[in-house]
Amino acid sequence: MITPLLLSLVAAPQDAPGPWFTEVGREAGLDFVHQTGREGEFWFPEIMGGGVALLDYDGDGLLDIYLIQSGKLPAGPDQTTPEGNPGNRLFRNLGVVEGQLRFKDVTEEAGVGDTGYGMGAACGDYDRDGDMDLYVTNVGVNVLYRNEGPDESGVVRFVDVTPEGATGDVRWSTSAAFADVDGDRDLDLFVANNLLWSATTETPCFNYFSERDYCSPNNYNAPSPDALYMMGRTSHQDSTQFSGININFGNGLGVAPGDYDQDGQVDIYVANDATPNNLWRNVGRGKFEDLGLQLGCAVNGNGTPEAGMGVQWVDIDQDGDLDLFMTHLRRETNTFYMNRRGRFADKSNATGMTSTSLKFTGFGMGFHDYDLDGTLDLYVANGAVQAWKQGETFSDDAYAEPNHLFRGAGGTRFQEVPGGGVTSQELGTSRGAAFGDLDNDGDIDVVYADLDARVKLLRNEASGAWIGFTLHDKRGKEIPGAMVGIGQGETVRWRLADPAYSYLASNDPRAHFGLGQAGPVTSVTVRWPSGELEEFGPMEAGAYHLLRQGKGLETAATEDR
Repeated sequence: MITPLLLSLVAAPQDAPGPWFTEVGREAGLDFVHQTGREGEFWFPEIMGGGVALLDYDGDGLLDIYLIQSGKLPAGPDQTTPEGNPGNRLFRNLGVVEGQLRFKDVTEEAGVGDTGYGMGAACGDYDRDGDMDLYVTNVGVNVLYRNEGPDESGVVRFVDVTPEGATGDVRWSTSAAFADVDGDRDLDLFVANNLLWSATTETPCFNYFSERDYCSPNNYNAPSPDALYMMGRTSHQDSTQFSGININFGNGLGVAPGDYDQDGQVDIYVANDATPNNLWRNVGRGKFEDLGLQLGCAVNGNGTPEAGMGVQWVDIDQDGDLDLFMTHLRRETNTFYMNRRGRFADKSNATGMTSTSLKFTGFGMGFHDYDLDGTLDLYVANGAVQAWKQGETFSDDAYAEPNHLFRGAGGTRFQEVPGGGVTSQELGTSRGAAFGDLDNDGDIDVVYADLDARVKLLRNEASGAWIGFTLHDKRGKEIPGAMVGIGQGETVRWRLADPAYSYLASNDPRAHFGLGQAGPVTSVTVRWPSGELEEFGPMEAGAYHLLRQGKGLETAATEDR
């Protein structure tokens, strides 16, 4: 357990001006338009796609954007993608040019234009060669791209290595995450699967107004086991049965790895749609047990399974351990599970966000200090899964909903920011959302996908003090899953440095902090994925610092629970 001295004493935030964000996707050159391929058949996967990934694929220090396309669903039982499907696209970050973020489509030269019916993506240096690799989930065969680095002309290229291992799952996969689950210093791969779906499983369903619409997942009664691929000497091998994660499963949508019990082994949480969620506790050597029901985070406080979509491990109450937050269906609240010594309690009402979230369906989400006041805020991407009619008309799209921005009000309380934090909100049916500092100016930007619409990029307009960290292991390789705590006098704040959270997304892997008015950073503590605590001294604000394991001031043993 992290030492009791490292507790948060965060004060309530000061007033901040608006707007928080400006939508600049079109001006930045992101001409990507998502396509569901809907033709009135109401096939279930059509309403669920739209992933986004942020990764520095070329190692230039700028986050690039990979956007997942859908297209036409496979109609046959072999899940073969129809010919002519539009492909995914990779946009290289050119930085800020004449005051504007700029991106260039490099899909063809990079070789990552997969044309499967896309869902999401995971990013990580699985082969530990120093560059970011990419995994794409589909309805049908998933694809693993290995980053080969620059060629003789300096162009960074990927190669499809799916046939070399076991990762080419042909089921309907959704979110995925790279994590070192067995402690051997390479990255394994966890993949959430939804339904055992094919066009032959579809059946007519109707909404509250007796109109033809998309079905609930429970209409199919066909949840699919998730998958775990352990990295071997040269490729990933299917370790699903060996690990035990095939024992319990639901309609998987969101995935988040995190060491909730601080035993030095990464655990995995899966948000399931209309079925109990899974908390896979890592018991060592690549084996897991599902403790979601036992520890209180499989169902809500009333004992009811909810429609889990996006999910994030985050220290909301700033006490040094990981809590859970996830988005849900309209008429269900988004849920906050507070971690108390490895057990969880539904404390959603303590956030002040329940009445707002009851009216909408949340998907992508991310906690960050968007206004740099020292307190976590929350962005939620919303969009219905059935057409519905309200007292006010949001859009011609019957599934469109406004996205939400909630400002941290101190402790576990949040307040809704009008208009989602933008001057003019363009409504859509939002799904995947990814979060990161795209222009390296010290605040967190947002990229999200709307079904059958262009991608949106919200450039953060905040100004204030900040600090950020990149985490490397002893071999100098980027490592996910570290907890970083910064001290500012008597105040300590914690962040998890891991790209795998939200929905169908991969995010900025750096740990980011707004500093507010609490003063300079007097100490930095890292709890590495191994459980080792390491201290790094005072650091200057206004920069991203590289923290390498074993190079700190001193190392402290982890206290047993």
